[in-house]
Amino acid sequence: MPPKKRARVNKGAESSAAGSDGSESAGPPVYSHWLMKSEPESRFENGVDVKFGIEDLKALPDQTGCWDGVRNYQARNFLRQMKAGQLAFFYHSNCKEPGIAGIMTIVKEAYVDHTQFDRKDVHYDATSKADNPKWSMVDVRFQRMMKRFLPLSELKEHYLQHRSDGGPLKDVALFTRARLSVQPLTSEQFDFILSLEDEGPR
Repeated sequence: MPPKKRARVNKGAESSAAGSDGSESAGPPVYSHWLMKSEPESRFENGVDVKFGIEDLKALPDQTGCWDGVRNYQARNFLRQMKAGQLAFFYHSNCKEPGIAGIMTIVKEAYVDHTQFDRKDVHYDATSKADNPKWSMVDVRFQRMMKRFLPLSELKEHYLQHRSDGGPLKDVALFTRARLSVQPLTSEQFDFILSLEDEGPR
């Protein structure tokens, strides 16, 4: 079901491309959890507001939208690994207080991102061809808000601690591949982050 409004990703997070030729490495690790970034505050590109926070997802029909606009090959490849039913954290980025706001479910696996062919769209890519499209998107559905917002500053404290004691966040992509707007999480990382919502702020 095509949503009336599309999810917009943080394009700024795509500026550091990895795998710039678009190729996928042989035998990529298999992940089952994700962190996906989007901007909850208004920002205009070519006169278009790219704002899309978790409240915008909640407001869509069936609380479901397509996660379009990813223009980084590594992030795109992660989209293509996603399976229906997997969970992703909705991360608010490029805003006053970045952090994890809620949880989404992947409800449709990767398919062609139509915005790459739309000349009026801020994510238009003149180098992408209909017979060989470069970019993909998935559909996501709002599952729930976090019991409390998990700010980036708190997550960084745990990351730094885990770097020294070998905890699950010692190599979490949020800090080791911070520019990516779509990031994989191990089950251990996802579960640890989820457990933080039941603790008081640090």
